[in-house]
Amino acid sequence: MKNLAPVLQGLGLMTMLFSATMLVPVATALWYDDGTFHAYDEALLVTLATGAALWFATRGSAQELQPRDGFLLVTLVWSVLPAFAALPLLIHIDGLSFTDAYFETISGLTTTGASVLSGLDELPPSINMWRCLLQWLGGMGIIVLAVAILPLLGVGGSQIFKAETPGPMKDTKLTPRITETAKGLWLVYSGISAACVVSFRLAGMSWYDAVLHAFTTMSLGGFSNHDASYGFFDSPLIEAVTIFFMLVSGINFATHFTALRARSLGPYRRDPEAPWFLIAMVGSVLVITAYLWLTGTYSDALTALRFAAFNVVSAGTTTGYANTDYGLWPVFAPFTMLLLCVITSSSGSTGGGIKMIRTRLLAQQGMREMLKLLHPQAPAPIKLGAQVVPNQIVFAVLAFMSLYGASVTVMTMVLLASGLDFITAFTAVIACITNTGPGLAQVGPATNYASLTDFQTWVLALAMLLGRLELFTVLVLFTPAFWRK
Repeated sequence: MKNLAPVLQGLGLMTMLFSATMLVPVATALWYDDGTFHAYDEALLVTLATGAALWFATRGSAQELQPRDGFLLVTLVWSVLPAFAALPLLIHIDGLSFTDAYFETISGLTTTGASVLSGLDELPPSINMWRCLLQWLGGMGIIVLAVAILPLLGVGGSQIFKAETPGPMKDTKLTPRITETAKGLWLVYSGISAACVVSFRLAGMSWYDAVLHAFTTMSLGGFSNHDASYGFFDSPLIEAVTIFFMLVSGINFATHFTALRARSLGPYRRDPEAPWFLIAMVGSVLVITAYLWLTGTYSDALTALRFAAFNVVSAGTTTGYANTDYGLWPVFAPFTMLLLCVITSSSGSTGGGIKMIRTRLLAQQGMREMLKLLHPQAPAPIKLGAQVVPNQIVFAVLAFMSLYGASVTVMTMVLLASGLDFITAFTAVIACITNTGPGLAQVGPATNYASLTDFQTWVLALAMLLGRLELFTVLVLFTPAFWRK
């Protein structure tokens, strides 16, 4: 790759676009007069000027982005934008280091929800608005948003879209033009988000809380403006509304798009992931409910159901909300929830993890291998619905799973070597690479990541980036073949 000008030009344009999103917390700061206007004023100018400088320096480049350029641009955008997003936090919050500010904002944009901040209830409204807005933007992907706009500015977007979107959406266009696809997804995302805001308000939240929690529910991000998260509201109705919208966001947004366009529930029945995702969620809630009741954690089944339903769905969809400290539950329950955050969310949803479609393919491949032991000549094709899955895709899933397991193992060992105990190290890596947020022990739902060292924080920031971009997009940059012409 000898000519990086198209990549840098794209980065400059996206940085300028990103600076415009700071107008939302600016308006919030003015509305509440919370004394933070100067922080966004300075951050917006720095972000806009940097983006403009990159664009100006590469304005003579007219080359179309190549597929490999998309991988580099996506990784740069998701690595660089959190640094600009951190500026308001650095300017306003005394004593906050760049490491912690960057961790907070990359956690926001990757919709992880791991936090190093405490005293959230006392933070200015605009700061919490900015944290939650970052998750909403990251939910569908600021890259996909840019795909709808960059063609108007002379930069092709299809390579970016394929590099950023997960799973089967990479090669599926819902509309004939990639720009229309991105716009369609954002319209669905925005429309359901608006419905979520209204539902929260009707359930008893203030408009401010409703907007913030709609941002972080639709993105499956999990940030809150309260230290107690959903324990602050202590409302079964609010929790029920949140469960519904978490489940909606855990399903492929392409399926929502198709269902709304067809005005039919048929696309949900035909979706290769949605029924299994819902079965996994409902089944896990019932199992954990029974377990908590039978072990005496809660004295009655209804209370056990309330807390199990909210926290299991929150973890299983990689949201990370909590209405109680489930780290104190008998160990079977929280570790089951950690397993769910790895395997259940749908591809094309705003959730993290390996995605349900890969879980299904992996399970079917295991069954096929056992069948081959008994009947070596049997064809035994792997199918999703009526469609036969090519072996090439199965092998790619196996490679992804191997790399995923290796990444978790390596980062866990690195954290162990840095002095963390095993439970904290392992669950922190799982929680960050699946973009879930809370782990257990030192990083449990009742605590946060503030106790970690700078080195440990950067390791977990990398885990968030790897999880959000599904490993290959980032790791391919470290192969010699990528940089050869």
